[in-house]
This record gives sequence, C-alpha cells and structure tokens, in this order.
Amino acid sequence: MTQPSVPKKRILSGVQPSGKLHLGNYLGAVRQHIAAQNEGECHYFIADYHALTTVHDPAALRAHVLDVALDYFSLGLDPEKTIFFRQSDIPEVCELSWILSTVAPMGLLEKAVSYKEKVEKGLDSSVGLFTYPVLMAADILAYRSHLVPVGRDQVQHLEITRDLAVKFNNRFGDTFPLPDYRLTPASKVPGTDGQKMSKSYGNTIDIFAEGKALKKAVMGVVTDSKTVEEAKDPSTCTVFALHALFATPEQGEELKERYQAGGMGYGAAKTELLALIDQHFAQAREKRRELAKDMGQISEWLRQGALKARAVAGATLDLVRSRCGLR
Repeated sequence: MTQPSVPKKRILSGVQPSGKLHLGNYLGAVRQHIAAQNEGECHYFIADYHALTTVHDPAALRAHVLDVALDYFSLGLDPEKTIFFRQSDIPEVCELSWILSTVAPMGLLEKAVSYKEKVEKGLDSSVGLFTYPVLMAADILAYRSHLVPVGRDQVQHLEITRDLAVKFNNRFGDTFPLPDYRLTPASKVPGTDGQKMSKSYGNTIDIFAEGKALKKAVMGVVTDSKTVEEAKDPSTCTVFALHALFATPEQGEELKERYQAGGMGYGAAKTELLALIDQHFAQAREKRRELAKDMGQISEWLRQGALKARAVAGATLDLVRSRCGLR
C-alpha cells in the first residue's frame, strides 16, 4: 500500500485538561505551541484520554477541556492555521495504541520514570497509567509527526515513541518517521514553593488569575528569612527565578543588583513580579472574556479540528492495518 504523503514538517503536542493551565504550562508548552504555528503543519490536542488517569469527575473533565481550549485561543492559537482538537474525538489513536502495544517490550515500559514517580506520589497504579507512554506514542505516530515540543519530564516518553516506531518499522516495513523533540529554555518553571510548578504539588500560578487570586499566589511565593537590609542571592530565590521569565534583560539585571546590594525586601520583589505577570497576560485576558461569551464557537473550532485530524489519523491507520495484515 502506498504511504500517505506527509508535509515536510509536521509538529505535534498535547496538553492534559487536568485543571486550570498555569505558568508552568504556558512557559513550558503553550507559548512554544503558539510560536510554532508558522513553522510547519501543527497538530495540537487536548489529552482527555490521558487525563482519565487522574480526573474521575465527568463534569469537571468536560469543563477542563473547554477551559483549555478557551485559554489556547485567547493566547493566540489560530484555528485557521493550526489543527486543534480533543484527543477523544480521534478513536484511531486507541486502535493504534493497541497495535503498538503488541510490539512494546514490558521492560521498556517498566523503565518509565514518570510512572514510578506518579505511583510514589499516590496515584493508582492502573494499567492506563502504566501504558501511558504507548498511548502517547500513538498520539504522535498517528499523525506521522516529525517534531514534538515537550517539557524535560516527557523526553523519556519521546524516546519510547521512537523505540516503538523502530520496532514496528522493523517488523512490518517502513511506516513511521522517527519524531524528534524540542525543549524550551523554560521547560522547568518553579512553583510558589520552589519545586517544579505542578497542579499535583498545589504550587501553581494560573495563567489567567487576576486581582486578589493572582496577588495571593504571588505574595505566597516562599523565600528565605533574610531581612530587608541584608544582601540576597538571586540564584537561589524563587521570586527572582519567576521574575526572570517575564522581565526584560535590563529589568532582570536591575533586580539582581538590588538583591546583591541589600536594602530591598522580598515583598518589593514580589510586587514587581505581580505587575509583570499581570501586564504580560492583560491583552489575552481581555480576549478570553470576549471569546467566553460564545462557547459554541469554541466547540465548533474543536469539531472542525477533529475532522481534519481524523482524516490524517485515518490515512495512517489504513496503512498500519494493511502492513499488519488486518486488511
């Protein structure tokens, strides 16, 4: 069977709808997704199949999906340029996940660090959580993707994807291109407690938080106990690290000098950080308010994206089935 044609560069990534998107999501993924829209053919999806490993409230999951979509469109995702869709609207990925599982060595999945870490944090050790990398591989390979922007914690999953693609190609013939990954400079964003920002740690600052909620989150960033008069070390300060993600080089250098000179309290630094975050998202916040008035349009954009994505995934599955002897 002839392979379906693939554009010179197909970019794919996904985001889990497990709650409000936060600065870690924005700086580690969303911003990069938006910037890549003119770089190639982009497929971005809301990973609601994956979210079932942690979100067990149907109403909450549906609400989170629409919230994520609204956030992306507000931040600049263009539905005319980018194929943006719900993962669960593409059943082909589940079929491909099963087919890939037949070439996936148990030992490969047992080495997945993410599974071990999540179980250690108290998540149920379900089969779904264990086989998460296989479904992720199906997400990527269903669109025969070339480039996958990810955070550093997902790099091992990309390596598993490449391994599964090689095993399938070796067994059934050349079918899948081997995808590469791209990290962002801000792939690790500190949370309010200094650990990696994560909903599971309860240390996030939501992208569209404003007013008292934003102020409470920023002013709650943990610092050491140095007094206003004492010099401070910017390299160990979470406030400074977050400030650097939004400040210009000149603003960053000025704050560094004030830290090292002493005479500046953490409260003043947090106030500057608050202003930077508030200003950075001001325009997108206004756009979000306007888009939220017509959620039917958001759903329609997702539906249109799913139609385009299914056409691509369907062509891939036709080829895969033929290669495996299922046709």
